[in-house]
Amino acid sequence: MKASEIRELSDVELGDKLKDLKAELFNLRFQHAINQLDNPMRLAHIKKDIARVKTQIRQRQLAV
Repeated sequence: MKASEIRELSDVELGDKLKDLKAELFNLRFQHAINQLDNPMRLAHIKKDIARVKTQIRQRQLAV
């Protein structure tokens, strides 16, 4: 997910997206632990997406 796409989301959508990404990260970590993960780079991508969403949430908090 690109930063420009994240900026277009509303506050509620950002919260939902963050919750979904954290759930996906949990599932990927579980798959990695039992050696069933097909693409280990997916973990890094999800972590970066979570960081992008959190950054956008924080920027909006500071702007208010």
